[in-house]
Amino acid sequence: MSSPQRAVSLTTPELPRKAVLQAVGRTIDEWGSRNLRALPWRDTRDPWHILVAEVALQQTQAPRVAERYASLTSALSSPTATVELGKGGVIALWSGLGYNARAVRLHAAAEAIVERFSGVVPSSNDDLRSLPGIGPYTAAAIEAFAFERDVAVYDTNVARVMARAVLGAPTTATHGWQVVSAMVPAGSGWSFNQAIIDVGATLCTARNPQCDACPLRRRCAWKRSGALIDPALSTAGTSRPQGRFEGSARQARGRVVERLRQGSATFRQLHDVTGWEDEAKVRAIVVALIDEGLITRHAANYSLG
Repeated sequence: MSSPQRAVSLTTPELPRKAVLQAVGRTIDEWGSRNLRALPWRDTRDPWHILVAEVALQQTQAPRVAERYASLTSALSSPTATVELGKGGVIALWSGLGYNARAVRLHAAAEAIVERFSGVVPSSNDDLRSLPGIGPYTAAAIEAFAFERDVAVYDTNVARVMARAVLGAPTTATHGWQVVSAMVPAGSGWSFNQAIIDVGATLCTARNPQCDACPLRRRCAWKRSGALIDPALSTAGTSRPQGRFEGSARQARGRVVERLRQGSATFRQLHDVTGWEDEAKVRAIVVALIDEGLITRHAANYSLG
């Protein structure tokens, strides 16, 4: 398949017949039985450890999370241990994983689990979604990967496979989730969802998809149509390129948090690590980090948590 070109509209294409979707689901599941990536969170059914991994994976690539998984689950061995470590401790532990607000949400989820569920991760979708920072995707992932339920997990990788191989057209998140839900083979919720995520992550990639190795190459709707426009690019739920990082507010925020991982600091010290001259912009970043619960102020000093 040639390099993806940008699609121009979002549609709700007709849902394929159930028998067709089930056949596609079995094909993906069978592929996964021989080709799944060896990722450490796939060796456990501990719902808290899976929740920790899923929060880390929300905006960080799997190989990077895999390198940190053992240290994360050792320090954050349970919701109770996470609460005892403290919010600042969880933020400090998050170093190198980016998007530090996820550490705040993970600590808040642990507090809710301890306070409302006696320290045990709940198993129902409604209870999971009631936890801070746990949305539809993460709740479904815990259901499928910890409790092995036949529910669909719909992330950016799955959305790409849906739009390209199954529908051949851009689609909404609601419609895409409906499609993948009809594909889950009975009794194979864990293995199917792991497999379809890996198809999207390793073969049906955002750039230069490896069509010749894809288990859906003979039935891929996009390939069979011969269309040049990539339906995944206008599909809800697929990733979008971020703006320039160098010199951005994201970089400055990261530098502030990283400095505070070394210990408390004054505003002048935080200003210096950003590399910015504009003091007002640095103050705005510090205020935003306080509002988000990432840092606190004690008199003239700032610290994590």
